[in-house]
Amino acid sequence: MDPLASPSAAARQATDPLASPSAAARQATDPLASPSAAARQAVNFGAFLSMHPPAEQFALARRCEALGLDSLWTGDHVSFHNPLYESLTLLASYAGITSRIKLGSGVYLLALRRPTVVAKITSTLDALCGGRLIFGVGVGGENPKEFEACGVPHRERGARVTEGIDVVRTLWRDTPASFKGRFTQFEGVSIDPKPAQRPGPPIWIGGRSDAALARAGRQGDGWVSYVVQPERYAQSLAKIGRAAEEAGRSLEGFVAAHLTFVTVGRDYESAERTWVRILSDRYAQDFGPLARKYGVIGTPEQCGEQIDRFRQAGCRYFVMNPIGDLADEAAQLETIASEIIPRFQPR
Repeated sequence: MDPLASPSAAARQATDPLASPSAAARQATDPLASPSAAARQAVNFGAFLSMHPPAEQFALARRCEALGLDSLWTGDHVSFHNPLYESLTLLASYAGITSRIKLGSGVYLLALRRPTVVAKITSTLDALCGGRLIFGVGVGGENPKEFEACGVPHRERGARVTEGIDVVRTLWRDTPASFKGRFTQFEGVSIDPKPAQRPGPPIWIGGRSDAALARAGRQGDGWVSYVVQPERYAQSLAKIGRAAEEAGRSLEGFVAAHLTFVTVGRDYESAERTWVRILSDRYAQDFGPLARKYGVIGTPEQCGEQIDRFRQAGCRYFVMNPIGDLADEAAQLETIASEIIPRFQPR
């Protein structure tokens, strides 16, 4: 994911005529769109973990389940600025050491792989974890070299993801399965065992471009945003609702999520310095100008207030990515679980 919008995207955002989504569009996306209903609606929290040595990684995963978090997430790249475990392999390693917590890819770069193989891997993973997989997919593209390394034309990535979603779902669902598309064709093929979740795991679409939002409305069971402000989040949900309506889809059960870059500290200023330092290193670009626009930063109370703005904009699922030194991640998760999440639980 590229945390910085292109100038054209920024210009579109500045001139977006949908600054105040219609009630009908909000209702299509969130049937409980009124402020009072939004306050009552359940909010879920997951944890997006950084990369640690295996023993520490597994200990953090088990601790997240013990803390009552709803899901564990990992990012995905074949090649990146920093080391990353392969995402589905990592989620498979969590399957045997957890029992309740859901396992999510946030998000899997489907265009880099053959979707028939992905269908087999994810079907097996969902079967082994007892139906706990959330399959988040996205287009990516900020690192063209990994597309070159995988033999995939960078310009085809959107079309490949759109078709790949249909391929994966077809193979999850049908025995035998047949498909004829631009990139993938097969006749009478069966991939077994099928996923534990029928007809398959939920597919959440990642991204914030208009193409990603349209894909979420047409094909997604959920949407996960990143590096947006609450106002744009609400506008994006309206666009998703319109895309679903145009496709004749119901969004009943659709999950609106947000990848939340969060740093909890004793005060805003020290937390902000940490947030900027870590993310600037992770993405090899200056995050200083972005902190006050996109970060969830500060004391637990300040972070709770910033999260609540997204909740009022329609977000119902926060994938919390603690931004800090690796040695501090466990403490950040403890604080999030004990001092932030309770603010959003029914009393």
